[in-house]
Amino acid sequence: MRLTKFTDLSLRIVLRLAQGDGIRRITAREVAMAVGAPHTHVAKAVSKLQHLDVVDARRGRGGGLTLTPLGKQASVGWIVRELEGSGDVVGCVDDPPCPLLRGCALRGALRVAQEAFYASLDPLTVRDLVAGRETWLGQLRERSYSDAG
Repeated sequence: MRLTKFTDLSLRIVLRLAQGDGIRRITAREVAMAVGAPHTHVAKAVSKLQHLDVVDARRGRGGGLTLTPLGKQASVGWIVRELEGSGDVVGCVDDPPCPLLRGCALRGALRVAQEAFYASLDPLTVRDLVAGRETWLGQLRERSYSDAG
């Protein structure tokens, strides 16, 4: 699976905001510098994250960006689903549609793989990811072992 550049940038923004103390607001320009992206791209991603109620953005003096309570607790799988949308992994029905569409099992198999990818991110929260690599790796291992047993 490959995330869109927009989703990748949005996740980096969320992670950068999660590293803050939660009190001081961080400006969009500071975030842009921290994640290595143009301010205009960050502004567009922040707008979407604000629409999802993951980020609180305020203008003017004392303004800036912070994560909302939902943003701190949100499942990474949920965030990725919301940002990526429900589209297919491959463009079977694009214009022009794939001539092999009828009777092809690949589309269904890729949809199952896509959902498995998202499901693997579901147990991870934004807070888990900034708590430390070992914390979330341990959670993934526990989940993998319990699913296998």
